[in-house]
Amino acid sequence: AEAVLSLIGLGIQQPDPSWGNMLSLASNASILVLQPWLVLAPAMLIILTVLAFNLLGDGLRDALDPRSIR
Repeated sequence: AEAVLSLIGLGIQQPDPSWGNMLSLASNASILVLQPWLVLAPAMLIILTVLAFNLLGDGLRDALDPRSIR
């Protein structure tokens, strides 16, 4: 949520670092053409973090759901 808010300008403001700020700075068209790897690091970290939280939630649900049959 913080990354999206920072990306659209409502989250953590410059010069404080955040993944959203990194994406918004690197989303300039000239930067994307000349240095596309600047977008890859924060974007992949956001994707991996969301995936990790989803897997953690699924694991907790499977372990703690009283209605599940074991």
